[in-house]
Amino acid sequence: MNNYRAKINYLYNSGFTVETENYLLIFDYYKDSVSKGIKSIENGAISELNLKIPKKIIVFSSHSHFDHFNPVIFTWKKIRPDINYVLSNDITNIDNKDTNINILSPYEDLYLDNIYIKAFSSNDLGVSFLVKVDNINIFHSGDLNWWNWWDENGEFNLSMEKSFKSEIKKLEGIDIDIAFCPVDPRLKEYYYIGGEYFIKELNPKLFIPMHFGSKFSITTKFKEKVKYTNTTIIEIQKRGEEIIYS
Repeated sequence: MNNYRAKINYLYNSGFTVETENYLLIFDYYKDSVSKGIKSIENGAISELNLKIPKKIIVFSSHSHFDHFNPVIFTWKKIRPDINYVLSNDITNIDNKDTNINILSPYEDLYLDNIYIKAFSSNDLGVSFLVKVDNINIFHSGDLNWWNWWDENGEFNLSMEKSFKSEIKKLEGIDIDIAFCPVDPRLKEYYYIGGEYFIKELNPKLFIPMHFGSKFSITTKFKEKVKYTNTTIIEIQKRGEEIIYS
């Protein structure tokens, strides 16, 4: 291992790889093509060569929305027969007899090799994931967020606020090293409220914005908005961007 605890790469939208000492974790893989260059993690997509890494691979999908789940992930088993999947229980049409596939509902947990995984809920669809791997605690929100939509009524938005805050409360007391949370520009002036609340309540060491597609400027905007925090907030400028957690 190099002089870092985890190497993270932004794939697209809510998709990331996290490479630790013994594992390669792949979260919410969606876009299986690159706009330029060869397919590689460094360009935002998983290649056959990437799958041959001499580490154990676990693939997570938080829910079935097309921008979080791509069935292409199951073809990777041809290259890595030992690959494991951890999927939300709303993902259907899969081989339930495949022992490499693990299905989790909210609040179920799983020990997979030397990793502990617990599913939390989402106030949209599916689950969020807490992953304890190589002495690092990772939280991937999936579509859990303070969704305050400009075109929805007040009752709906209040419901989203309450359900989001209720779920965050369940995470109190957990020392989160790396957090992936939505900072969605479609929310307009409310893009930052979920991420800011997460940071204020849980104080993760590293906060990585997601669910913004190619609108990279929102990550800079968020970092400036929440610059008063002790949490390190990451700006992302391109697909494949490398982030080091040391």
